[in-house]
Amino acid sequence: MPILNRAAEMHDEVTGWRRHLHQTPELNYDVFKTAEFVTQRLREFGCDEVVTGIGRTGVVGIIRGSLGPGRTIGLRADMDALPINEASGKPYASQSPGKMHACGHDGHTAMLLGAAKYLAETRHFAGSVAVIFQPAEEGGAGGLAMVKDGMMERFGIERVFGMHNMPGLPLGQFAIRPGPIMAATAEFTITVKGKGGHAAMPHRAIDPIVVASQVVTAFQTIASRTTDPVESVVVTVTKFHGGDAYNVIPEKVELAGTVRTLKKEVAALARERIHAICDGIAATYGATIHVDYDSNYPVTFNHPDEAVFAGDVAAAIAGDGQIQRAMQPVMGGEDFSYMLEARPGAFIFIGNGDSANLHHEAYDFNDEVIPHGMSYWVRLAESALAA
Repeated sequence: MPILNRAAEMHDEVTGWRRHLHQTPELNYDVFKTAEFVTQRLREFGCDEVVTGIGRTGVVGIIRGSLGPGRTIGLRADMDALPINEASGKPYASQSPGKMHACGHDGHTAMLLGAAKYLAETRHFAGSVAVIFQPAEEGGAGGLAMVKDGMMERFGIERVFGMHNMPGLPLGQFAIRPGPIMAATAEFTITVKGKGGHAAMPHRAIDPIVVASQVVTAFQTIASRTTDPVESVVVTVTKFHGGDAYNVIPEKVELAGTVRTLKKEVAALARERIHAICDGIAATYGATIHVDYDSNYPVTFNHPDEAVFAGDVAAAIAGDGQIQRAMQPVMGGEDFSYMLEARPGAFIFIGNGDSANLHHEAYDFNDEVIPHGMSYWVRLAESALAA
């Protein structure tokens, strides 16, 4: 079943919404203008309920089918942007310095709005569709906030589905897998304290830069020598701050970074090794090393039946040959994981074509994706809630 004619007809309108959102990016939970834009559109469409303030600034619209009572499914899009200065060169580029839709959440929001408009017009299903617009995906755990706010229970959501664009995946293609599809995340901050001194007299100091460098190097063995080679783990140091002068050994250095895993056992092992490495290196060099370690998003785990169902819906839109049903997991994190812990569901990727990577200053959501994503959402809702 190809792209919906109505989705193609709405392409220009939804593209306009997307580009408006792209020009007005907002961060974390502070998505007030975005949430208001979403709320106004949902009310214009005639949604039966439009509820704001869920998970602080999230919005949920309820669309009831015309084929009688039934179950409720949730369709989720994220609304927040990233703290990046845009360098896409697009005429609709961000008008807010230091803020940019560098992950395509503007496109996700626009596609779900387009699907909501179609579903409110046709209502060719039994039961209800909850369209979920979530804040604070980029590190703020907005998905968890909406779940904790009782969203699933309040609207009787029984299954929930999410979608994300993927640069490099050709336009018109989808990718999914049952089980773990995106990684659990953790963040660490490490303070290395030595003994400052003159750069020409290192023997009278304890150089925290040398000590911290040993920590960074040793962390590479967590993946290469500690973890089973068939398991997935990433330990990346992303900050290394220390020193202010050419001739001064500083008193301390601060490191920070992230850990990504697909299994709880591997996550626990990585955490254990980070602490052990820091303790051992501190003892070796006579330094003090303090580790702050925070587990963040859990694994995004697709429920098997829902993953098959979502893949079948995508195949009905794009054709069997355009669906990767056993894609490799992505080691990025995603807080849709919290919704999948609360209810059965699945997360799918949609091709963004040959574009800059996510979280890059030159990234832009491909507007040609819009009819494909809208058609997927509509067919998924109508198939899941068939009378």
